[in-house]
Amino acid sequence: MAPKVRIKDIAEKSGVSVGTVDRILHNRPNVSKAAREKVEKVLKEINYQPNVYASALAYNKSYSFHIIMPRHDSETYWEEIEEGAMRACDARRDFHIDVTIHRYERFNTKDYSKNFQELLDASPSGVVIVPSELEVTKKFTDVLHDRDIPFILLDSYMPDLRPLSFYGQDSFSSGYFAARMLMLLAHDDKEIMLMKQTKNGQVASKQQANREVGFRHYMRDHFPSVKIHELDLPLDKSHDENEATLEAFFKKHTNVHHCVTLSARAHVVGEFLLRTNRRNIQIMGYDMVEKNATCLREGSISFLIAQHAYMQGYNCVDTLFKAIVLKQEVPPVNYMPIELLSKENVDFYRRTQA
Repeated sequence: MAPKVRIKDIAEKSGVSVGTVDRILHNRPNVSKAAREKVEKVLKEINYQPNVYASALAYNKSYSFHIIMPRHDSETYWEEIEEGAMRACDARRDFHIDVTIHRYERFNTKDYSKNFQELLDASPSGVVIVPSELEVTKKFTDVLHDRDIPFILLDSYMPDLRPLSFYGQDSFSSGYFAARMLMLLAHDDKEIMLMKQTKNGQVASKQQANREVGFRHYMRDHFPSVKIHELDLPLDKSHDENEATLEAFFKKHTNVHHCVTLSARAHVVGEFLLRTNRRNIQIMGYDMVEKNATCLREGSISFLIAQHAYMQGYNCVDTLFKAIVLKQEVPPVNYMPIELLSKENVDFYRRTQA
């Protein structure tokens, strides 16, 4: 083991005071150029590796990370995000970190702006953002840049916003992959159903829109003759209204045996298929939330594509910690793995951080 290097030793080798070395190691002001050059020369000669963890702990500063994300029901993709983020906060509790979550109503730019302004008023150390529309979000991320507050994008990648980092799937590739897996099952079918859940005619996120581009790209290239029936189940419709819509669809489209949704709500169709005993129809969707997993085990969902939502939430907070507290370089783009779950392997899926 290499001998421990003391600040006193560096000071003696450099011919400067201990206080000067301490200011240089912690990048503090009021150090002459000549003294800095002497110390940096010695640091290079001895291959000095600072103990960033010890330094951060000794600094005894508090850090406030804020997350802005959509409101959600329980057992959803977003709930997993929150759980991961809070677990990361707990794992770094010795560094005086806290996480505050601001939840906005999806598709409501007024509510988004209100929540983002509350976030800015709290003067955060770092921010995790699930973006709204580009121009609406940019108005606030410009303020973060002006205030030198690092932020991470989650779920939807918008490089024009110039984030510190991004966590999420490559949505185009994910949609392309979803189509390919679906057609392994439905290669002889002439018709399939694409279920969407929207509000005011809009899909839930840019990520889902990009998945659809990838999905249709694959279908156009490999199965151009297959008819894709779109079925919209708006988020503001009641359970009974959705049931009636699904009943009418499957009575009309008797040749549809395979369905897909590019969101986490495959269970809306999966539960309907189980209740109505339509065992010759299956749906494919996203995210290992419990309602989806139950349908997967019981056979109404054929496959789920896992997004590792828990890991996304954990890694966003941990990346802010590394960048802000430890002053480390962090990867700018982090695409999550595309993992396919079936009833045979769903019970072995690990959602938690290793």
